[in-house]
Amino acid sequence: MGRLLPALTISLFVNTASVGAANAEGFVRLTEENGFRDVVEGRDLKRFGIRLQVLDDGQITGRAFGQKVTGAWRWEGGYFCRDLFVGGDELGANCQQVEIRGNTMRFTSDRGEGIYADLRLD
Repeated sequence: MGRLLPALTISLFVNTASVGAANAEGFVRLTEENGFRDVVEGRDLKRFGIRLQVLDDGQITGRAFGQKVTGAWRWEGGYFCRDLFVGGDELGANCQQVEIRGNTMRFTSDRGEGIYADLRLD
């Protein structure tokens, strides 16, 4: 149980919340890799218990509830595709729709058809 909660929580980058109409909430979709890179470069993505960095070299690093997070990402067909590991547990691959509103970045799993997680840009 000790590693289950962090793994479930971080898998929502990551996969959280509920399916919803993001545009109705003022989010704007990022469809180009360069636009995504411009937003995340040198910034942390944060949520309660989670701090991640999406690096320019295709790596993901950070911590989730005290456990190390590592992974890799690529931009594919307008989606952020990532493979993640939390504390040594593989969370698997997922391509996610990315949207932004102010300092909030929303990742919606399964190419925008799944659940979402909102992370704050710092």
